[in-house]
Amino acid sequence: MNVAKGRVLFRTRIKFCGMTRPGDIRLAGELGADAIGLIFAPDSSRRIEPEQARAMREALLPMVDAVALFMDNPLDDVREVVRHVRPNLLQFHGSEDDAFCRSFGVPYIKAIPMGDAVTQSAMSLQAKYPAAAGFLFDSHGAGGSGGSGKTFDWSRIPDPLEKPFVLAGGLTADNVFDAILATRPWGVDVSSGIEAEPGVKDGECMRRFVEEVRRADCHQ
Repeated sequence: MNVAKGRVLFRTRIKFCGMTRPGDIRLAGELGADAIGLIFAPDSSRRIEPEQARAMREALLPMVDAVALFMDNPLDDVREVVRHVRPNLLQFHGSEDDAFCRSFGVPYIKAIPMGDAVTQSAMSLQAKYPAAAGFLFDSHGAGGSGGSGKTFDWSRIPDPLEKPFVLAGGLTADNVFDAILATRPWGVDVSSGIEAEPGVKDGECMRRFVEEVRRADCHQ
């Protein structure tokens, strides 16, 4: 945190997800992204293979984290990614339970689908995933995947959460300022909102997204 004119300013963390090209990863770090997401979910259009991801990880700048994303992947698949890619954080989008998620010896966050009518309470989430480092709220429904480009009703985010949460789902440079002021997240996660096509990032969209996040930080 920084202090300016007697006011505490919070820095929202930024994750660019669905990266498939080393050049995009390097640019993300240069623009100020805190983390990049590599997708290993079987049905994702942005899925990459562990060997490909290991080479892409070399494009990471210092102090930028690699996040590996899964959705009901078999145990051995996750182990292979952990061994080859050495991610800083795991992100699970499927029906994985806490025991599975924490069994790899890497901190994890659990994605919570917000596209359904049922809203889980903060207490139930924290009881169900006690080892989670945090939660990610996305706009997909149960059994669906992220990257849809759709938002959800931000007022449905469980409160109060004792752990950090990341806001995802339909974020772009045009709405992330309002999203941050409305929800006060620990971080924001964007994929389709900074793309020219699935997996191919747009440098100008990336730059504008970071600028809007920082502008929101100055208003918190």
